Amino acid sequence: MTLNGKSRAFARATSEDRDLDQSPASIAEKLRRRAWVDDRAFDRFLPEKLRLLSSQYWTPLVVALRAAQWFQELHIGTVVDVGSGPGKFCVAAALAGQCRFVGLEHRPSLVAAARELAQLFDLESRVSFREEEFDPRSTPVADAYYLYNPFDENIVGGDALLDDVELTRERHARDLAAVDELLWRARVGTYLFAYNGFGAKPPLAYREVRLDRELPNVLRAWQKRSPI
Repeated sequence: MTLNGKSRAFARATSEDRDLDQSPASIAEKLRRRAWVDDRAFDRFLPEKLRLLSSQYWTPLVVALRAAQWFQELHIGTVVDVGSGPGKFCVAAALAGQCRFVGLEHRPSLVAAARELAQLFDLESRVSFREEEFDPRSTPVADAYYLYNPFDENIVGGDALLDDVELTRERHARDLAAVDELLWRARVGTYLFAYNGFGAKPPLAYREVRLDRELPNVLRAWQKRSPI
């Protein structure tokens, strides 16, 4: 018996639904092996609004897996995610490695979603989230800092806005200055990871040590090699 067009389409849709309908335990097991997981399967555990925004705002799983690989190769033990959103990067990269993560996020609803996600995947001992504005003086000291272009929302405007939080070019400039200060303050040996850039270049003391152009956007890593 052969399937007609409608039957084949239904079979594909049914198979896809099964692929997406995975338990947290199943997804965690795959990510621990750094095996491919459909982002939509992971995003099912985010609130609906955040799930719909995932492809635009949150780090893809393939990027989190590559970052976790680099963290291991570079012997990185602690990571701070600046602008951590609902926690997708921290949780996925924690599952794929052994690092401890702190996510910084100024939107209360995103912090709440991130904490629920870490709890769902039983990662509360290694992943935490802080509700606060980014300030280099209060940002935890870490082996590495991760940024997924978190400040561009100040200048893109229009339909790209996540919500109605106040955003300005002046704030964009302040945030970039804060990153620069953080990197100046960081100890020698500190790493900076940026996915799709962060709106500026790291100080001259930071030397590029990793580069991947094969991901949906470019992932780069720098290390601070000398005092500034």
